Amino acid sequence: MSVEAYGPSSQTLTFLDTEEAELLGADTQGSEYEFTDFTLPSQTQTGQTQSQLDNQVNGPDGVLQNGDDSVVKASQLLAELNFEEDEEDTYYTKDLPVHACSYCGIHDPACVVYCNTSKKWFCNGRGNTSGSHIVNHLVRAKSKEVTLHKDGPLGETVLECYNCGCRNVFLLGFIPAKADSVVVLLCRQPCASQSSLKDINWDSSQWQPLIQDRCFLSWLVKIPSEQEQLRARQITAQQINKLEELWKENPTATLEDLEKPGVDEEPQHVLLRYEDAYQYQNIFGPLVKLEADYDKKLKESQTQDNITVRWDLGLNKKRIAYFSLPKTDSGDMRLMQGDEICLRYKGDLAPLWKGIGHVIKVPDNYGDEIAIELRSSAGAPVEVPHNFQVDFVWKSTSFDRMQSALKTFAVDETSVSGYIYHKLLGHEVEDVVIKCQLPKRFTAQGLPDLNHSQVYAVKTVLQRPLSLIQGPPGTGKTVTSATVVYHLARQGNGPVLVCAPSNIAVDQLTEKIHMSGLKVVRLCAKSREAIDSPVSFLALHNQIRNMDSIPELQKLQQLKDETGELSSSDEKRYRALKRTAERELLMNADVICCTCVGAGDPRLAKMQFRSILIDESTQATEPECMVPVILGAKQLILVGDHCQLGPVVMCKKAAKAGLSQSLFERLVVLGIRPIRLQVQYRMHPALSAFPSNIFYEGSLQNGVTAADRIKKGFDFQWPQPDKPMFFYVTQGQEEIASSGTSYLNRTEASNVEKITTRLLKAGAKPDQIGIITPYEGQRSYLVQYMQFSGSLHTKLYQEVEIASVDAFQGREKDFIILSCVRANEHQGIGFLNDPRRLNVALTRARYGVIIVGNPKALSKQPLWNHLLNYYKEQKVLVEGPLNNLRESLMQFSKPRKLVNAINPGGRFMSTAMYDAREALIPGSVYDRSSTGEELCVSSCFAPVQYILCVSLHALPRSNTFSVSLHALPRSNTFSVSLHALPRSITFSVSLHALPRSNTFSVSLHALPRSNTFCVSSCFAPVQYILCVSSCFARVQYILCVSSCFAPVQYILCVSLHALPRSNTFSVCLFMLCPGPIHSLCVSSCFAPVQYILCVSLHALPRSNTFSVCLFML
Repeated sequence: MSVEAYGPSSQTLTFLDTEEAELLGADTQGSEYEFTDFTLPSQTQTGQTQSQLDNQVNGPDGVLQNGDDSVVKASQLLAELNFEEDEEDTYYTKDLPVHACSYCGIHDPACVVYCNTSKKWFCNGRGNTSGSHIVNHLVRAKSKEVTLHKDGPLGETVLECYNCGCRNVFLLGFIPAKADSVVVLLCRQPCASQSSLKDINWDSSQWQPLIQDRCFLSWLVKIPSEQEQLRARQITAQQINKLEELWKENPTATLEDLEKPGVDEEPQHVLLRYEDAYQYQNIFGPLVKLEADYDKKLKESQTQDNITVRWDLGLNKKRIAYFSLPKTDSGDMRLMQGDEICLRYKGDLAPLWKGIGHVIKVPDNYGDEIAIELRSSAGAPVEVPHNFQVDFVWKSTSFDRMQSALKTFAVDETSVSGYIYHKLLGHEVEDVVIKCQLPKRFTAQGLPDLNHSQVYAVKTVLQRPLSLIQGPPGTGKTVTSATVVYHLARQGNGPVLVCAPSNIAVDQLTEKIHMSGLKVVRLCAKSREAIDSPVSFLALHNQIRNMDSIPELQKLQQLKDETGELSSSDEKRYRALKRTAERELLMNADVICCTCVGAGDPRLAKMQFRSILIDESTQATEPECMVPVILGAKQLILVGDHCQLGPVVMCKKAAKAGLSQSLFERLVVLGIRPIRLQVQYRMHPALSAFPSNIFYEGSLQNGVTAADRIKKGFDFQWPQPDKPMFFYVTQGQEEIASSGTSYLNRTEASNVEKITTRLLKAGAKPDQIGIITPYEGQRSYLVQYMQFSGSLHTKLYQEVEIASVDAFQGREKDFIILSCVRANEHQGIGFLNDPRRLNVALTRARYGVIIVGNPKALSKQPLWNHLLNYYKEQKVLVEGPLNNLRESLMQFSKPRKLVNAINPGGRFMSTAMYDAREALIPGSVYDRSSTGEELCVSSCFAPVQYILCVSLHALPRSNTFSVSLHALPRSNTFSVSLHALPRSITFSVSLHALPRSNTFSVSLHALPRSNTFCVSSCFAPVQYILCVSSCFARVQYILCVSSCFAPVQYILCVSLHALPRSNTFSVCLFMLCPGPIHSLCVSSCFAPVQYILCVSLHALPRSNTFSVCLFML
């Protein structure tokens, strides 16, 4: 598409003034923009040389040539590659013009764009990233407005909507006018979707975004030629990340500043085992501080001005302020009930004023309004609605309590029992059995009867000082936990402490425990005392109100309610009496329930709890779990499911260092086997089959029948009547959402609305339908789309819950619609790669599941390939209009065998640094190997050492290998021994760091035959080649290694790229053939930064050739 097609530039683009664009906000687990897809492209120095090399090694038809001549020729070609660093082109190192790209230096006016926020220029070239430099910057800097260069084809133009003036480039797109060759820029919402456009000579159905495949359209901003990009300054995605962070503190910083000491130092990584609690504190303490600093900076950056406030008076005589904030869809702004907000008046119609309040209402599908209850309304300008400022108040309480718990764990020997102390640190301790009187009947009064797996769990837990209970979806985890607590409380060893990371989880468990007849106290944070909940009557502050034992306290409370305030002396007396009453209630309770952080409340400080149960422990960080644990735990029960979503850690540096690993998961890796509940009561049997087989080794049994899950009065035509599920093939395209950090898919949104309407017409109630999407951009778009485009009454769509996967964890709906969003050729599928997220999405429904997505994009990922093949086998992969669905004819590659879709060891080992043998889990892909097949390889090209964990599969005919790699003293050279078992063929490998670069050359020496070879060697009738393509610096070099695996031919080709925001590659391994799986641990550090590489080997159909997938878990 060329500019000329739309006429002269001066006549094609017309713009008006701007309105403020949408701000950032939203999902719970990190940025949705796919930073993990920013890889170094696999390019050789010269395409011709690589082509010749490919022809020589593989033959003209791609078939491997086995003759020695080809090996020699390939070796010669490899030797011809120039491994010296290219001389820097003076064109990009001399003084650059002001409009040069701040990343790479390209300064062609047609190629560069000015960021109106950061006041910097960036080009539309990709360089070594998968998106253009300008888009990369806009996303990372959270900027949205740009201006074209005055000397470019379109002149000095600010990109904005023709209709409303919106300048958010992630919202802008173009529509070709029908009458003449003009291009009109319009924002996606509301202008491009307004019905009024139909009256103008524009075809709104032709609207396309200005940014596609993470680049501006080439007719708008020219893409630099490949030659220009090669001559430009090379910059990696990791360097871009670091430079953007540095710019926040020093806007004039350059790439050279990144090399200065102390810039972007990495924190020490968490370990699997710890020598003592001091080491534990020294590692986790800095990570908690990192998360605290990030959270503080985030809160302080979210100030909003020009806010309109509506005032009201609550029943408790306290003033309530209502206001709306700009809509968010990025993942940064998290607002919860109980959060503290500072409201300021900055206008001229009343005196300047500041008030502090707590959030009592958050936005939902019904509206965007927020309500805060003010502590004191003295001087509040209640007659004035405009010119207010909203500040989010950061409180360090939760982080302080975590740090205090870590310190207590280290210095106070009475904080936990000796057994739990050593177990939590990973020390080898003999198992202990608690001698207790087991009940004759395990089911608790007032609670449902237990099934066999629940009875086993309760019986086992009562006899162990440390237990893990794994509760897959719908298996009655809450009932089991409540029953355990009931029996612990009946033992008479003092109050039982029950915690969970979220208030919702605590409330649910509190309600169940109360049903058993125990005396339960729900301890709330004082900031949440005004918030109503199903268990408010059990809250400590409400129980005090109903106490008859202290009449004076009741009188003072009544006076306080009537007048709003007490005199100084009365207030002092009131607080003293209240403390006495609180202590009395807490000491006499059977069970005290609070959040994990709430366990650090001063009101519990002098209490000791022998038995502690932590529910949803897999959603809490380790330091968070330690807050209740250090209150004297002698019997600790952790309940959760490590196959579902884990803790939310906002700081990526802390998450990468291991803060996002739960205590539950680390204990599983240490070999503590969780007790799994096995009977699910939620899903129709047809819905539970896939999750059970893929995520839980087929162990889930159905506690409900198909007949139990047939909804009365519901008339919906499923493609297969006995299987209430289908995958609806949708060929839409993904687009970047308005925040720049999320995605949406308009075609999928349209189909989701049609499906929702059909469900409603078939008899489903709106509150029985849940719409799940991994992307906040799609969630936000769906809410608006269904409001304005739905064919039924707006109120019906408002009552349909639309939320992220994370928001639905722990909950259920009768019907679930999953919108996958991702649909592209090259950028991957992002969040959908996470098997835990898929597990949660598929297991929320009771009666039916409908998935809307693009199978072509999804099928490239092994787990989704399994799902699509399964749906196709069940004849529920469909396409066409909803009233005439037909089976799709799409074909997918045969799914590989999944040993374990979710493996706690694999996730932990992708970042941890320790001997792999410590983390081998029986029955998993990290199964223990026999002596000689296990290996741990370490190396060091820098001052520190890094360990990488990889698994190597046994090849046919039992030709397995062990490897040892040793750093030679004061040298960057390594020796490697490969021992083929049982043939004992040995190789040594030397890796030499090249001058002025982070790349390496390889020479291999065959022992004992004294054959030196560069590319390959042949110790059998055929040739075996291992080719590794690596790019760690400005240009790429090819490393070729060969080995003899077996009397048949095996080829392994690996492409290793540095990932942005993380130098770590994760592991996903699949068994290629029957037999044991063998483990391998390898590590290396290429240059001053860490690159950890892991591979998975998959057999290609009808071939002995292996391909490699590299991706992040």
